[in-house]
Amino acid sequence: MLEAGKKLGPYEIVSPLGAGGMGEVYRARDGRLGRDVAIKVLPQHLSADPEVRARFEREARTVSGLNHPNICTLFDVGREGEIDFLVLELIEGETLSERLRKGPLSTAELVRFGVQVADALDRAHRAGVIHRDLKPGNVMITRSGAKLMDFGLARATGMAGATGSGASMAALTQSPTVAHALTAEGTIIGTFQYMSPEQLEGRDADTRSDIWAFGCLLYEMATGRRAFEGRSQASLIAAILEREPAPVADVPSGSSTPGAPPIGLDRLIRACLVKDPEERLQTAHDAKLQLQWVAESAGMSSVSVAQGGPAPAAPARRADVRLPWAIAAVALVAAGGFAAYAWPRLNAPRPAYRFNPDTDPPGSVESFWPRLSPDGRMLAFQATDSSGARRAWVLNLNETVPRPIPATEGLQRCYWSPDSREIVFVAGAKIQRVPVAGGTPAIICPAPNGADLSWGSKGQVLLDGRFDDSIRVVPAAGGELRPATRIDRLAGERGSAWPSFLPDGEHFLFIGILGSGNGGNIRLGKLGSLESKALGVSDGRVEYAPGGWLLFVKGPALVAQKLDLGARKLTGQPITIIDDLRLGNASGHFSPSLTGALAFARGEAQEGTELHRANRKGELEAAVLVSGTVANPRLSPDGRRLLYERGAPGTNPWGDVHVYDLARNTDTRLTFTNGLALSAHWSPDGRRFAYTSENQATGRSVLMIGSADGLGSADSIPVPSGTFHLSQWAQAGSRLVGFTLPTPYVVMVATDGTERAIQTPLDTTTVMAQPVISPDGRFIATVQGTNTAYHVFVNSLEGSPGRWQITPMVAGRPRWTKGGRELVFETADGRLMAVAIDTSRGFEAGVPEPLFSLPRPSRSIDLASWACDDQGERFIVSSDPMSRAAKRAFEVATDFSQLVNRK
Repeated sequence: MLEAGKKLGPYEIVSPLGAGGMGEVYRARDGRLGRDVAIKVLPQHLSADPEVRARFEREARTVSGLNHPNICTLFDVGREGEIDFLVLELIEGETLSERLRKGPLSTAELVRFGVQVADALDRAHRAGVIHRDLKPGNVMITRSGAKLMDFGLARATGMAGATGSGASMAALTQSPTVAHALTAEGTIIGTFQYMSPEQLEGRDADTRSDIWAFGCLLYEMATGRRAFEGRSQASLIAAILEREPAPVADVPSGSSTPGAPPIGLDRLIRACLVKDPEERLQTAHDAKLQLQWVAESAGMSSVSVAQGGPAPAAPARRADVRLPWAIAAVALVAAGGFAAYAWPRLNAPRPAYRFNPDTDPPGSVESFWPRLSPDGRMLAFQATDSSGARRAWVLNLNETVPRPIPATEGLQRCYWSPDSREIVFVAGAKIQRVPVAGGTPAIICPAPNGADLSWGSKGQVLLDGRFDDSIRVVPAAGGELRPATRIDRLAGERGSAWPSFLPDGEHFLFIGILGSGNGGNIRLGKLGSLESKALGVSDGRVEYAPGGWLLFVKGPALVAQKLDLGARKLTGQPITIIDDLRLGNASGHFSPSLTGALAFARGEAQEGTELHRANRKGELEAAVLVSGTVANPRLSPDGRRLLYERGAPGTNPWGDVHVYDLARNTDTRLTFTNGLALSAHWSPDGRRFAYTSENQATGRSVLMIGSADGLGSADSIPVPSGTFHLSQWAQAGSRLVGFTLPTPYVVMVATDGTERAIQTPLDTTTVMAQPVISPDGRFIATVQGTNTAYHVFVNSLEGSPGRWQITPMVAGRPRWTKGGRELVFETADGRLMAVAIDTSRGFEAGVPEPLFSLPRPSRSIDLASWACDDQGERFIVSSDPMSRAAKRAFEVATDFSQLVNRK
């Protein structure tokens, strides 16, 4: 024991602070700089061997270079006579162990201190220093934040024993900071609660052992309880090696202060506590980033996480009792030795931790559209069974079996609520929300146009549109849709799609559609303004990922690029993170969470669309007729040939017309418009075909008529201004029938161009589209209604005026079959239905009967996904290629940042 006034070089001992097996700690005064420091006098067995002492001094110099605000600083190493000592930063405060005796930490404290400890570990690991004894007793809580202490203890003592100094390992591994939950003379079982499996099995510890201890530390901070406990040394070791801690949310804390654990915390802890170090979270830097994303999900700013307010004051104690123990704990930063061990693998590239969740429900033939919940705990997806029925499923990522979400049959695509408790979707031409745990769906509002949504943190839901709609918004509690953007037609955009809120719940991303595909301009909008800013171009969707990244599609690749929200622009270069993303009708199967995880599906085989034969029950033939970027199938009147459109390479709004011979299996291209052909239809005799194109000089639509054998040039017929969509080459009168947008008129044009008739909509009608004339020419079926409710109607063309509503549900794409005795149509949720028609005594319509659900419903006014023959018995339907590959797994990467940083 050193007396007050004793000099060790320029340092004067003031008073003792503590003592233990690794030495004695004193308060001292630095005479040169006039500051108080902590002096640790090392035991004789560490200084008796010159080789040990020399190596110890080298390691101490390494640790002294760890200049970090959350690492207690080593100022000096000295020797006075036979006394070796360390000079350490003197800190006022209490250990985390002392703080945890009062219960778990609040979310703000947990995230703040956790980020600081992770950042300190990261700094040490990058310098080649491993802590090896991270625990609450080695973390000091001060007014400025957390301070990490006691680096290199185990490495130094192990080294001493290895050099044959004569000291027993039991003696060398004693520490005054050992926890007191388990004690045994001459052992280190006091720190077993924080030791990794590889340490307990006698393998060398590396930085990932510190990651394990950090997970234990976070668990205890969140719950007030240790992650692993046991009644004996053996039972504790068994728990660490074989069992998993209970989820954070399930642990009773005994305190009402912390409340529910922050989003993503449990997943981060479990990533740290993976038994196999190869599968464990690999770096402290990644742990820090994930904690920062946890802070985002909890509504905390980066400033509050980094700085925070003053630490809660410790309960009042007598200064002469509290101060020595606090300083003694702080002064153990070096605790007898330091590790300077360089691990080459630290600098090697590390893949993100990935796994393939089980998303193959029994009886399913297709699983698609993975959507991670904002808290990163659940994966929602959609699955279609053999009958074509489609519903939403959810998989808790801590479990292995997915379960269906009730009352979601016939949905288009699902999206999460900000609190991860509900999903929102469009089904039955309505926006609906339902708890993932089950319940009755709540109707938010009618939504006949659109399929894709985003539910923001401020209680608003965005909806994209069909036809020529802009993005619209409605309160999640219910209300009316109102415009949120306007379409920039000067930029060549014709619609909007794929809205996606940023975390602030005010800014959002969407795609300004160029052409007929889902790709176009990436746009940044904000609630309260119809204006938006073009940021770049995507070939599919766009979403925001934590850390200020935008994820979007380039060809078959998923790329990431930084967003400067203040400047409203993208910065840097796009980074490819997945080079074979599954595309399909969803324009990119990927989903980031607020916790930094990323779910995605890889493309396999062919993407795009396949055309199959099907019967009236919807049973598909296995043979693929044509595949690729194809749409608008039309069977010839004799049923032997198939007219369809195939997307042209490069920039094109539509496609070019092809004909496929069903008997000979030959495919012939009929038009060469560089992708400007649309809505092709057969002539009644099957010898010619008509389609719409665009005069690029005038920008106006024209009707083109060509020979079905591909010979000769096509004739053109002018049509009214606006975008013209051809619906039919009518048998009666050989008239070309179509409609215009945005002003909705039904247009009937004689094939020689000499006659033209325009039927105006009713006064209350804002939609009048997809007209088809009955075979006898007496009636015309059209889609009529408003943007919130449109139905199939039949109007009389001859005799007494008449108008009859055919569909009680929202529906479109009528098609006369059975010689005019039936109408087949498509509902808004992708079902084909048929209704009997009797015109023997005027006009009578029966009750609509379901036929089958389409594998791939029509998603655009100008791109149909099905066709049927004149008798309504043979069908051609579009299907995603993934429908034939039923069990293609999704992937989940737990750390999106590694996918970016590894590039």
